[in-house]
Amino acid sequence: MLLALLLCLLLPALASASQTPKHLDPELKQRLLSAMDTKNGFKDRFDADVWLTDMGARLKRYMPDDQTRLQLLLDIHREASIAKLNPQLVLAVIHVESGFDRFALSWVGAQGYMQIMPFWKNELGRSDDNLMHTETNLRYGCTILKYYIDMEKGNLQRGLARYNGSLGRTKYPEKVFRFWDRYWKVN
Repeated sequence: MLLALLLCLLLPALASASQTPKHLDPELKQRLLSAMDTKNGFKDRFDADVWLTDMGARLKRYMPDDQTRLQLLLDIHREASIAKLNPQLVLAVIHVESGFDRFALSWVGAQGYMQIMPFWKNELGRSDDNLMHTETNLRYGCTILKYYIDMEKGNLQRGLARYNGSLGRTKYPEKVFRFWDRYWKVN
């Protein structure tokens, strides 16, 4: 009984430690540090109105509060634009990662909408960052995702697998693609 209890307590820590890189890639570290100070958004008001209306209607089933939903969509579009990612892809990743639960916490300690591992804060020397804060979570997540996609020379499947820590397997990327196609892709 005591052995089982100890195993339950140690298993998440061991899993988390296995996902912590020994040394953060200098290019990724620079991208994250630069992204933390950047602001951006839509090209114009018309583009914003069309996208927010469309995505807002799609997101309403998962996030019924109008103000919260609008703010999340504004934040997603801004952070995806900064990272040069398709905002609908980011919506699909969030859908899969957290089901749009801002306070989601995985069994290995990943936090927030995009399920960011806390070790990233220490790697950047930003231990006070709150990964449950929407803008911070999205900034980290979008920057990391874009880096992994670039690392894989634009191969979304491999970039998504890297983001999820499952490179070499296709289950996670395929799920993101299914959610993107079914819920978020603009025809």
